[in-house]
Amino acid sequence: MVRRRPSDPPILPGFSHVRVLGSGGFADVFLYEQNMPRRQVAVKVLLSDVVTEHVRQMFQVEANLMAQLSSHPSILTVYQASISADGRPYLVMELCSAQLASRYRAERIPVAEVLGIGVRIGGAIETAHRQGVLHRDIKPSNIMLTAYGHPVLSDFGIASSLNAATTQESVGMSIPWSAPEVLLDETTGSVQSEVWSLAATLYTLLAGRSPFEVVEGSNASEALIGRISRARVPSLDRDDVPESLETVLRRALNRAPARRHSSVLELVRDLQRVEAELGLTPTQADVAMDDWAIASAGDPHDRTIVRAAAGKPSGGARGRRLRRRRAVAAAPEPEGASPRTAGVRRVRQSRMIAAALLVIAIVVVGLGATATLSAIQAADGSLPRVSNVEAAREGSTIIFSWSDPGLAEGDVYQVQVDGGATTLQRTAEFAVAVVEGDTVCVTVSVAREGRVGAPSDEKCAVAE
Repeated sequence: MVRRRPSDPPILPGFSHVRVLGSGGFADVFLYEQNMPRRQVAVKVLLSDVVTEHVRQMFQVEANLMAQLSSHPSILTVYQASISADGRPYLVMELCSAQLASRYRAERIPVAEVLGIGVRIGGAIETAHRQGVLHRDIKPSNIMLTAYGHPVLSDFGIASSLNAATTQESVGMSIPWSAPEVLLDETTGSVQSEVWSLAATLYTLLAGRSPFEVVEGSNASEALIGRISRARVPSLDRDDVPESLETVLRRALNRAPARRHSSVLELVRDLQRVEAELGLTPTQADVAMDDWAIASAGDPHDRTIVRAAAGKPSGGARGRRLRRRRAVAAAPEPEGASPRTAGVRRVRQSRMIAAALLVIAIVVVGLGATATLSAIQAADGSLPRVSNVEAAREGSTIIFSWSDPGLAEGDVYQVQVDGGATTLQRTAEFAVAVVEGDTVCVTVSVAREGRVGAPSDEKCAVAE
């Protein structure tokens, strides 16, 4: 495979370019030194040939989301986001190591370490879900390590949004760690599909290969998809892996989404039980518990903002509406494609506060907040209502747009695609990559502090 040459590093005020760290399909990553405060950082820069006005808008939304999420101790820190003088959007990020992505193939990672990674990364994913964000690309190469060895999750949604805006075949996940329903176009992603991806990632770290990869045999895309679709999880060939952990992973990798853990937090608790069974001190699960998150956490079966598409018919016109995601093979990632080690991580919360928050989470989930959740799910008539959704075709993309009905500071739009997941955003425009014959329908509501207003009339568009 011929690799392209890295693009020229942009001139960034206050930063000095050091060297290239790696190249991907849509961006290059460079090592820069920040002048004040003086530190080394990783700068991800989008390629100029994929940048359009729409991509810039999507990049801004995703950068804001990642910056908000990066206050979590297990999510990669974003220091800054802007557009360079030559028009390329860029992110300035904490510099971390990507060695985990290659380490699992070179050595046997201890069970205790894998459990700790699962709990910490699971806490990050659960926190994102409570803010209405799906990662859509959970895999070993997106788990970085800080200078102190703490795992952090990177690339929250930026790659999937860019793909959706620039290609006909939207890619949100890589085949080896994708749930069957995602590969078969039954959903664009859900909480249950992310439970699968986290479990597949943990299995990979333990086995030294992805769950359905075979040592002797074909691991081409078609063969992998066939094995993943059947979801017959092979046993881990390790004497030090307890049966209880294999049982947890098999449940999370069940073919039927409804038979998996109902949330990532439920999977995290199972991992903590395995830690206790092995005589280990259970790893702390950091989950955001502000007022909005507490209201959303009452019923583990309630998805509030994030909804799965499971249960929709896969055939017929409605089942064909969202055949816009096509899986691609997970090509070997180039060495150095992710930021390398250095940098300092934020100070963690004290154990006392963290323990108190965990107790609150357990009590809230245990008791349920039925009245609160009912209020969230019911349309709030006091919020402004979007009334004029329009659709326009631009090449292989349908652009839905609408007028601002009067958003207040902190409000967001909740865009529901029929048969797909829900998206939260600030911009009054939503893009869907389509193929000929697809019909896509959306509704738009205003969300404010956990409350959701009445949805707009459904707007449908046909890709002719």
